Amino acid sequence: MLVKKAYKFRIYPTKEQKRQITKTIGSSRFVFNHFLAKWNNTYKLTGKGLTYNACSAQLPQLKKEASWLKEVGSIALQSLLQNLSDAFSRFFKRQNKAPRFKSKKHPVQSYTTKQTNGNISMEGNKIKLPKLGIVRFAKSREVEGRILHATVRRNPSGKYFISILAETDVQPLANTASAIGIDLGIADFAILSDGQKVDNHRFTAKMEKKLKREQRKLSRRALHAKNNGIDLLDAKNYQKQKRNVARLYEKVMNQRADFLNKFSTAIIKNHDVICIEDLNTEGMLRNHKLAKSISDVSWSSFVSKLTYKAKWYDKTIVKISRWFPSSQLCSACGHHAGKKSLEVREWTCPACHMHHDRDVNAIKNILAEGLRIVASA
Repeated sequence: MLVKKAYKFRIYPTKEQKRQITKTIGSSRFVFNHFLAKWNNTYKLTGKGLTYNACSAQLPQLKKEASWLKEVGSIALQSLLQNLSDAFSRFFKRQNKAPRFKSKKHPVQSYTTKQTNGNISMEGNKIKLPKLGIVRFAKSREVEGRILHATVRRNPSGKYFISILAETDVQPLANTASAIGIDLGIADFAILSDGQKVDNHRFTAKMEKKLKREQRKLSRRALHAKNNGIDLLDAKNYQKQKRNVARLYEKVMNQRADFLNKFSTAIIKNHDVICIEDLNTEGMLRNHKLAKSISDVSWSSFVSKLTYKAKWYDKTIVKISRWFPSSQLCSACGHHAGKKSLEVREWTCPACHMHHDRDVNAIKNILAEGLRIVASA
C-alpha cells in the first residue's frame, strides 16, 4: 500500500545558509499575510474568497513591488499559497478554525518546498535543497520512496530540522493471531490485558525543577531588559536564556515522542486487534487538578500513532465507547454492582466473589467488548 511517510532529520546549515533560511521564512510569512488580508477583504466585499489560481496569478506582480521576494525560492512561495487555499477549504468544511496571520514571534518558523525536477536529493549525509545548495544533516535512517516535499524548520532552541515527506510502499505485517486491550492511565501509562503495566515516565515532572529554575532566570533577564528600556528582541542575555529554556522543553518533547513511537510500534507488530477506550481527552483537560498530568502522558498522541500505524500495516483498532462501564462490570461473571468511586482501587464481586484490581478488571472488560465488536462486524 502506498502511504505518505515523514522523515525528520537535524540539519547543520552554514552561516550563509542560515541567512537564506531566515530570508525564505520571512518572505513566506510576508506573502502569506499579504494574501490572507486580500482574501479576508474580498470575502467581506463580495461574500466570496479568492482561489489558489487567483493568488498565484497575482504573485509575479507582488514580486515586482517587493523585489527582495525574488531572492528566495519561488516554489516555497507557491506552496504557501496552496497551504492558504487548503486552510480556507477546511475552514468552510468546518474542519478547523479560520487561517490566522503568521507572526515572527511564533516559536517555530518554517517553510516548505516541493520536489520538482530533482531539486531535492540526498546522497550520504548531505541533502540538496533549492536556493540552499548542499546541506549537511544527521542521517539516522534511509528515506524510502519518492520524495514529495521538504519542510525546513528553525526551532526556538536555535536548532534546524528538515522534515521530508515521501510516498513509499508499506507492506502489511504478518498476522500474529493475537488481540490485546489497552487501558490508558496516569499512575501507569498503560495497563495491558496480558497483565503488563507500562511505566508512566513523567518526562515533564522529572524536568520540572530545572525548568522552573531556568524560567525564573528568564523572567529576571526580561525584567532587567525592560528596566533598561531594551527591546526583548535586542536583549542578548534574554535571547540566550530563552534558547536554554527552549532546549529543555525540546528535550522533554523528544523523550516523550521516542517513547510513544517505540511503544506504539511494538503494539502494532505483536498484535492484530488492539482494543482501546475512546477517551474524551479534551474534556478531561478541563480538570485543572489533572490537566498537567494528562498533558504529560500524551494519550491523544499515542492513540493517533496507533491509528495510522494500524492503517499502514493492516491491523485493527477497536475504540470502546467512553460510556462503557469497563471498571464497574465484573470481568468474570459480568455482574454490575453499581458505580464505584475512583478511590476504590480493589473490590470483590458480590455475585461470584472474585477479587478484582480495578485497572486489571477494566482492561479485561475492554478486551472482551472489543472482540465482541469485531465478531459482530
